[in-house]
Amino acid sequence: MGENLLIIFVKTPEKGRVKTRLAASVGDDKALNIYKKLLDITAETAAGVHATKRVSYSKSVVIDDQFDVNIFEKTVQSNGDLGRKMKSAIHAGFEQGFKRVILIGSDCPGISSNLIDDAFDRLKSVDCTIGPSDDGGYYLIGMSRFLPEIFDDIEWSTNSVCETTIEKLEESGATYSKLTVLNDIDTESDLMKSDLRI
Repeated sequence: MGENLLIIFVKTPEKGRVKTRLAASVGDDKALNIYKKLLDITAETAAGVHATKRVSYSKSVVIDDQFDVNIFEKTVQSNGDLGRKMKSAIHAGFEQGFKRVILIGSDCPGISSNLIDDAFDRLKSVDCTIGPSDDGGYYLIGMSRFLPEIFDDIEWSTNSVCETTIEKLEESGATYSKLTVLNDIDTESDLMKSDLRI
């Protein structure tokens, strides 16, 4: 089984239900195409990581997609807000005996296999790794021990998510390491700043 678990949160790619802030500018069709491209990038990146890999879908498991069933376990996210979903997924990893658990989303084209491997390495000496995104959120959260409190009372999809999470880590006495800041694709301006071309 190994000691490392990488969890990838994805939304089931449906027109009008993904990248809604981006779709407001570029339209539903283009937003869906961009999201599928991001899924391609995420799948390729994650496949190169030295860890057990698990894709967690928002609605239902998709068998025949970018995430090869020979490489990725597949599951469905729990109910609740984003914090509850992440907390549940990470807790399940520790319950299954993994020593280090990292969770990423699927909208950060700049993420790399090496960066995720580095985050796992850092977890050998700290309680938490966090990858800040330049919109104030984060693209990666990892733990070497379960820290459920960092998901409570967070205003998700705001520019204070990462800052508030770090405050919670410090309040709990947890040690943490910050990774490089990367760009999430949520809006048209994010897209313009990225190297992603559709």
